[in-house]
Amino acid sequence: MRALRLTGLEAAACEYLLTEHEVMGSPDECARLVQAYSGNPLALNIVAETIADLFGGQIDQFLSGGTHIFGSIAELLDEHFARLSSLEQTVLFWLAIMREPVTVEELLAVLVAPLPRVQVLEAVDGLRRRSLIERGQRAGSFTLQSVVLEYVTSRLVTMASQEIEQGRLSLLLQHGISQAQAKDYVRETQERLLLAPLQARLQHVYQGRADVEKQLCVLLDQVRPWASSAQGYGPANLVALLRLLRGDLRGLDLSQLSLRRVYLQGVQMQDATLSGALMRECVFTEAFDASWTVAISRNGQYWAAGSKRGEVRVWEWEKEAGQTLHRIWQAHTDIVPTIAFSPDGCTLASGSYDGSIKLWEVASGALLWTGWHTDSIYSVAFAPDGSLLASGGNDATVRLWDRQSGTQLQTLSHPDPVFEVTWSPDGHLLASGGLAGQIRVWEIEKTQLATCIQTLAGHTNWVVRLAFAPDGSILASGSHDGTVKLWDVASGRLLQTLAGHTDRVLSMAWSPDGRTLASGSRDQTIWLWDIEQGSTRAALQGHTAEVYNLAFTPDSRSLFSGSDDGTLRLWDVESGQCVRFMQGYAVSLLDLDWRPDGTQVVSGGTDTLVTLWDVTGRGVGKPPRVLRGHRWIVHGVGWSPDGSRLASSGWDNAIRLWDPATGTCVQVLSDSDDPTYFFGVAWSPDGERLASGTYMHGVLVWEVTAHRHRWVGREAPTLIRCVAWSPEGMRLVGGSDDGQLYVWDASDGTLQQQLAGHHGGVTRVAWHPDGMWLASGGGGREGGELFVWEAQSGQRHPAWGAGNRALTGHPGVVSAVAWGPGEELLLSGGSDGVLRWWDVPSGQCVRMQEAHQGMVQALKLSPDGSRLASCGDDGAIMLWDLHSGEHLRTLRRDRPYERLNITGIRGLTEAQKATLRALGAVEEREGLLKG
Repeated sequence: MRALRLTGLEAAACEYLLTEHEVMGSPDECARLVQAYSGNPLALNIVAETIADLFGGQIDQFLSGGTHIFGSIAELLDEHFARLSSLEQTVLFWLAIMREPVTVEELLAVLVAPLPRVQVLEAVDGLRRRSLIERGQRAGSFTLQSVVLEYVTSRLVTMASQEIEQGRLSLLLQHGISQAQAKDYVRETQERLLLAPLQARLQHVYQGRADVEKQLCVLLDQVRPWASSAQGYGPANLVALLRLLRGDLRGLDLSQLSLRRVYLQGVQMQDATLSGALMRECVFTEAFDASWTVAISRNGQYWAAGSKRGEVRVWEWEKEAGQTLHRIWQAHTDIVPTIAFSPDGCTLASGSYDGSIKLWEVASGALLWTGWHTDSIYSVAFAPDGSLLASGGNDATVRLWDRQSGTQLQTLSHPDPVFEVTWSPDGHLLASGGLAGQIRVWEIEKTQLATCIQTLAGHTNWVVRLAFAPDGSILASGSHDGTVKLWDVASGRLLQTLAGHTDRVLSMAWSPDGRTLASGSRDQTIWLWDIEQGSTRAALQGHTAEVYNLAFTPDSRSLFSGSDDGTLRLWDVESGQCVRFMQGYAVSLLDLDWRPDGTQVVSGGTDTLVTLWDVTGRGVGKPPRVLRGHRWIVHGVGWSPDGSRLASSGWDNAIRLWDPATGTCVQVLSDSDDPTYFFGVAWSPDGERLASGTYMHGVLVWEVTAHRHRWVGREAPTLIRCVAWSPEGMRLVGGSDDGQLYVWDASDGTLQQQLAGHHGGVTRVAWHPDGMWLASGGGGREGGELFVWEAQSGQRHPAWGAGNRALTGHPGVVSAVAWGPGEELLLSGGSDGVLRWWDVPSGQCVRMQEAHQGMVQALKLSPDGSRLASCGDDGAIMLWDLHSGEHLRTLRRDRPYERLNITGIRGLTEAQKATLRALGAVEEREGLLKG
């Protein structure tokens, strides 16, 4: 006897069958109906009768109803399902969960009990012969037919609900209905079509969420004593339902559970416990902040991202398992806007706003060498043969470095700051773009001085991104004017302008196959351009903030993006769908200030929030008050001298004035004609004026009552990161990224002094209360620098020796400065997280206190001079007794895993545990609770 597999009816036969039942529709509607039932004649007969009887013969009305399973169709599938073996049913359930064509190997990877491959193959073959599954487009893959998918999905939800109601888990032990490792859009579909209907069914049965939660927790207690192997997917399914039901997992006891493929990214888990739990293939929130640059090694093995806090992370990537954290470098003391892998993938170069270039060995993590510009670095790029490294920066130079030794070989002068450098594929040309909107093309010969052979003009704003086509014939440029331009390299002729973005172009990448150019923008979108057709292929949407960098995978099929929304996303180029994303959490507090009566502290930071903390009275220990309004980083905060108003400055081109009593924003100060990033903010002593440093614009001074503003210090060619008024209000000082202090007459903006001495950018300035002295902190090539200047003469403190030396001790950068009461005490904080007390006359450090995990961003003395407040990159405010150095209190908004107990947790790498601790998790060690 032979068995023949019968395929569905041909299109003509299906059309005849529908016509016989007087069923009508457009060709497209008929095709959709036939496809839904895979041409099965019995199923089509049944559904045609239903359409004729209940829908007036109109296919469109039937299709608009959504469901294809009813009456006789359901009975037919019930009969099929009842005849299946247990393994065949398991395969069907898994295919309904996975939602896409999968291979046998992918199916074997998710099974609870390992099975011989041959058994699974036999089950798949049996299902295919019964026409319950069909081949996928990918070789060796298979999937459910659409009607069968709908049927099995419904059956899975029904059976899962019954198991939970009856308190006897079986199906839910063997199948994980939400898979953390699935593609992002698949996981969202699992939640929408499996978890959400299951939750809704349970809520209907139990008449409310509280009873559903109680039953789910009872079942967790039931499986907790079981061996990990016996728990299967049970706890994972219950936890997924609890997360969907509650919106968080705060305070839950998840100890001693086996949690497999649970999605915990973005989930709040404060005060929960995972002690003794076994975690397998789970996804957590990661401890990184917004990424301004991304890169992929040429072989696709390593992926990297650089952040606003100076950190560089490297992941090792596997197609199915996804990313594994390989390396974390606290590489720099400021934003890392550029990274690049060498062509062989063995080294990674990073450049920073702190002016340094660093070359790292990827395998060992070793720092190989450090090079310097005299100002911020914006771009680094390896020559195609890997022998040279090019860099461009705010000092208006392009520099060429020997990769092996770190020796600077050439310095190419630019008329303006250089935002981007890129090599042609043959290594003979180097293109650079800058502030003036022009592109320079340099001819590079290793033994000769590079020469500029072309200047390309056409953009009307900064050129921030450049990329040669893989064949070297076209150069693409992206600009803040919102356009991408294509240039013929041989002639320098403009070939085409690609317009579509509604705001500044910030990122760009060419696919290795040369077919697609990707551009990212401040408008939060990524556009894919078909170069051959000269048209848009797709607009990718998903990021909720600026898209700063892009990188294609070596096969050109996927695109990696980094955004200021704190996520890294991987996109499928063909479909335009986001297949995976990593979400980071990291809040840096960048500034703080005391209320003049000493009862409150205000802070602002990278989370865009202005936060008010009570430090005395009944409000101590209670959640802080949060003021919302800024759309981007809050870099400066300050109370008015009388305490009636609060000012905050942000990177969203806005200074906001708040009524601290009501929390209402009463005024927004913004220069719409000259938008910029605002950095620190400072009130004049009389409370009538506000000053804020900006990027490339000098200092903006607002007359608050008169609603007028003026610019001061346009002669400063770079970023004014910090500002301070003299105690009498007659002078204004700004600290610049070019290493100088600029002192202006506050009444008319006349430049009175330029104080030079820092070897890196100036991060903080502070006037002594008597106005006689100025303190400034910054970074140098040998470490942090702290200077005290005589305000009248501009000379450095005479007591520190003939060399007018800086106070040193902080490695990296002196990032925060404050004067103590009296004339002899100066306080500093550094990128090492340490606070130092200095005796000014002797220049000696008299006390050192380890404080923050990461850079100290600000220091402020309380109005009565008894306490010191500090804030930093760890998102914490710390209060100190000024005289004893005793730590009094830490103020911090809860991180995602605050007080999450991970004592004895299993299945995680040390890097993963470190990430959990960085986000607030704690472990008990020798009777102590440690975070």
